[in-house]
Amino acid sequence: MESNIAVNSDNKETWGGGAGVQPFGASYGKMMMWFFILSDALTFSGFLAAYGLTRFKFIDSWPIADEVFTHIPFFHGNYPMYYVAFMTFILIVSSVTMVLAVDAGHKMQQKKVALYMFVTIIFGLIFVGSQAWEWKTFIKGSYGAVKTTDNKILQFVKNGEQIALADFVTNERTDDREQHTAKNGLWFTNEKTISQYSVAQVQEAFKADPSLQIRSERINLDTKKKIILSREESLKELSKANLVVEGANLHVNEYGNPIFADFFFFITGFHGFHVFSGIVINIIIFFNVVLGTYEKRGHYEMVEKVGLYWHFVDLVWVFVFTFFYLV
Repeated sequence: MESNIAVNSDNKETWGGGAGVQPFGASYGKMMMWFFILSDALTFSGFLAAYGLTRFKFIDSWPIADEVFTHIPFFHGNYPMYYVAFMTFILIVSSVTMVLAVDAGHKMQQKKVALYMFVTIIFGLIFVGSQAWEWKTFIKGSYGAVKTTDNKILQFVKNGEQIALADFVTNERTDDREQHTAKNGLWFTNEKTISQYSVAQVQEAFKADPSLQIRSERINLDTKKKIILSREESLKELSKANLVVEGANLHVNEYGNPIFADFFFFITGFHGFHVFSGIVINIIIFFNVVLGTYEKRGHYEMVEKVGLYWHFVDLVWVFVFTFFYLV
């Protein structure tokens, strides 16, 4: 009885290593870039999977993205997700200009390669700058809230709409306000934050205005909105307040569950580092293009390799945008 043996039906020789041989018709540089992309894709997949599992574990207290990312530079108002959508558009367009740069490289069109590389760099800088602005806005906060002894985040509403602490607490805290230094700052110690208001001031101002209510961090899963407590329930919950929270950091988060802020800083920061690295590499290659380095080599493979990296970073953002902002 004959054993089953795999036979090379087209009689082509298998790759046995050695210089000058290119498996799959790809150069060594391209192969290494694909290996990097594959390993990095697994890393991002792990981060996003952890985020998804954590989110659905705390689904009834997870911050609502439309209530967190509502700002646009130089404009006041409530514009949920507008600026994040703009950032996404910018990054997608940068992928188009990178494709055009690669295509121009195949045609040995030096000036067009330089032009499209330059535009890609500008779009990348806009995205990274926008991400830095988004971080600053997220850390600063929008409305402010208080944290209770049982780790609940309480927000304030009037006529069904959320309002800021500054809208009903008028006196600044000047007695025992803690100064923000590198040693005691909110990034380094447990639950220290900077606020111009004390817990007592917030409680007193809330009691003085009967039209105010408290919105819990808990979400009605049917309406997808946070639950607004009655006046009596609000006073009861507010009596347990022990910390005024303005903005978000690694320990507290005015928008709700602090783990949301942890994931936000880690995942968007890790992606932002990739974009920044891509910009630096693009700048180096742009100057090489201008200097005619690749014209002398007779090919623009370096542009193609950095293009693979740039497209990967853009694709990752599509998943981050979907997981973090849309779902």
